[in-house]
Amino acid sequence: MKRKPWMQIGAALMLGLASSVWAQETTLRLVSSFAENGIYVQRLQPWIAKFNAEGKGVLQINFIGGPKAMPSFEVGNAVKTGVVDIALNTGAFYTNVMPEADFLKLTQITVAEQRKNGAFDAINRVWNEKGNMQYLGRMVESQPFHIYTNKKIDKPDLNGQKIRITPVYRDFFQALGANVITTPPGEVYTALERGVVDGYGWPIGGIFDLNWHEKTKFRVDPGFYDAEVSLIMNLPAYKRLSDAQRAFLNKQVLALEAENTFWVKFAADETARQAKAGIQTIAFDAATSKAFRDKAYEVGWAGAAKQSPEIAARFKPLFSK
Repeated sequence: MKRKPWMQIGAALMLGLASSVWAQETTLRLVSSFAENGIYVQRLQPWIAKFNAEGKGVLQINFIGGPKAMPSFEVGNAVKTGVVDIALNTGAFYTNVMPEADFLKLTQITVAEQRKNGAFDAINRVWNEKGNMQYLGRMVESQPFHIYTNKKIDKPDLNGQKIRITPVYRDFFQALGANVITTPPGEVYTALERGVVDGYGWPIGGIFDLNWHEKTKFRVDPGFYDAEVSLIMNLPAYKRLSDAQRAFLNKQVLALEAENTFWVKFAADETARQAKAGIQTIAFDAATSKAFRDKAYEVGWAGAAKQSPEIAARFKPLFSK
């Protein structure tokens, strides 16, 4: 029977662990839920190179690849079970392993602030207990989601519109009256072209990678939630590291997080790029904008409370401004 690529990864990892127990230098295998040519992996690659240059004799990272090496929605379980050591992933992709991972979209403060106010430790307590994972750090923030539509609206009302969604904003869009449709990203362009959908939800960045700008007329402001992309690690693998290795890993993750100011400029650049491409902005007045965002978080936290009442209650004051 032909082994699937990620099964082969697991077998290789087990053999690698056996041979590395006695070695001072440990190599961690990292997989990405995102494509190698996307901006997330592009920004991670220099970090991996720096990590390996500075970690000689201590700790190394072997980047396995993206979805071609392992399907995106298999990655969370691969980390949980130790098939791989580390993953670049987003909570929305491993809710099948741990539904609480989707709560990370509701953070309204930076990861630096989360580390100071106890939110980061609270996340790790849950990730350790429920996911067999260590939440290492967040490398993408300040990337709000938006409604993109081909039907102009003058108020936060999507009644009569067919909107392509992911679970991230399913509840919110339904609360706005949308008829929600789930399709793979690769089918959205054709769905827009044929009028199967009137619009979609997506972060401020990324629509040009998929050419959706060619079939998009409007973006609704303000944005809501925050697209989250983080590094997660198998907990036993994290605990196996020596104190020196763990300290080095955490130092490198903090250095990666220190570069997150990039995303503020990226969001501004993408906004300008969309305008140049002819995508018009639908902007509400201040009071309506506040009510729109407040509703997004109200609906988001209501869904979180329904899923895991105790954890949602623990996270909400730590995630909010």
